[in-house]
Amino acid sequence: MGATGVLGGPRIAPRLPAHQVTTRNLGAAYPLVAEPGLGWRGVLVGHDLLGGSFVYDPFELYAQGIVSNPNMVVFGQIGRGKSAFVKTYLWRQAVFGRRAWVVDPKGEYGALAAAWGTRPIALVPGGTVRLNPLDPGPGSEDAGGLDAGGEQRADGRQVELLVSLAAACLGRSLLPRERVAVDLALTSIGCSRGVPTLPAVVDAMLEPTDEAASRIRTDGATLLEDGRDAALELRRLVHGDLRGMFDGPTTEGLDLSGPLVVLDLSALYNSAALGVLMACATAWLQATLARQASTGRAVAATQRSTGLPASTPHTIVVVDEAWAVLANLGVARWLQASWKLSRSYGVANVAVLHRLSDLQAVGAAGSEQVGLAHGLLADSETRVVYSQPPGEVHHAAELLSLSPTEADLLPQLRRGVALWKVGPRAFLVQHVLGPDEQSLVDTDAAMWTG
Repeated sequence: MGATGVLGGPRIAPRLPAHQVTTRNLGAAYPLVAEPGLGWRGVLVGHDLLGGSFVYDPFELYAQGIVSNPNMVVFGQIGRGKSAFVKTYLWRQAVFGRRAWVVDPKGEYGALAAAWGTRPIALVPGGTVRLNPLDPGPGSEDAGGLDAGGEQRADGRQVELLVSLAAACLGRSLLPRERVAVDLALTSIGCSRGVPTLPAVVDAMLEPTDEAASRIRTDGATLLEDGRDAALELRRLVHGDLRGMFDGPTTEGLDLSGPLVVLDLSALYNSAALGVLMACATAWLQATLARQASTGRAVAATQRSTGLPASTPHTIVVVDEAWAVLANLGVARWLQASWKLSRSYGVANVAVLHRLSDLQAVGAAGSEQVGLAHGLLADSETRVVYSQPPGEVHHAAELLSLSPTEADLLPQLRRGVALWKVGPRAFLVQHVLGPDEQSLVDTDAAMWTG
């Protein structure tokens, strides 16, 4: 009911006198000033709280020279809207023909996959679906060719991955003789069996050939001892509690042609080996994307030669719960190397974490793990930060080079609002859900039932 005056009638608010000013002085009042944003080409994310709509696309910004890489890191406490943003961002990018590949440790992307008409690839110990992390990338048929001395050599990508996995399992860096044992095992497989698999590598390390031993001027027994510890740790992925996911050729018939591919690792979310599993999944994914990107570039080159418009496929790769990868030194090394190859593959990587301190917590102060985590942040020129606890303000200000005002805002951000740092520019963005998107992002259903 409205307010009434002393005579019972409606109370009329006093009218403020009009303010008159010249156009010269009007500019100092800033009534019509709005942040120009990042342009209109790309996905509509929501409202820029300093004025206008906020549109973002990493590939467009890279083409314009606004950012030097297309990668993104998203931080946010549980329940503040980071997952809703990531899922709708992928969904909306499909309008522009972009594809998405997701490493999903918690099994939260099923609804999004269903909306796209696909099913997640669920990896379960002892299951029926296998991915070979040693599948060759583009040009790998030549990568294992001859070195300058005329001797067979292994695929460098495969060597680095195996070294990273073994280091993660051992909890330390590999010794030079262990690394050589891995290299020689891969080389011997390439000479005799074609595409390597983890079981074949383990067998080759536990039963080294005389030819392999002779290449480093030793005998088979010594080479066996050199690589035994690494081989036994890799054996866990073949015969131990992690078997049945990465211990053979990639299962035939997997549908990788759709706009979304989800690798569901939720069966092992609480496992201490989650980081190793995510590395295997991401390695397979990267090799597959690299092959597809190579094919796409070849098609584009043909189109250009015939006078047709050329296009290169773009893919967005999401690594959710990225702290699990960064916590393992060997795996973090491999992931950072993959991050740096994003432009070569036409890929925009997205790492999703909870807090800025996750980057500090992956290792001891000053450790290589922390350095690699910071390097991953440096190789991601877009940083999206949802609400953070007050204790995170210092980390955020230091790692993201925030101004005091920007840092003080972080604990006050309401649900769905994030501080975006895109290169040197900063934005406050309210993410907006479309009417049909709520079912794609709901992770709270269990809180409202039972």
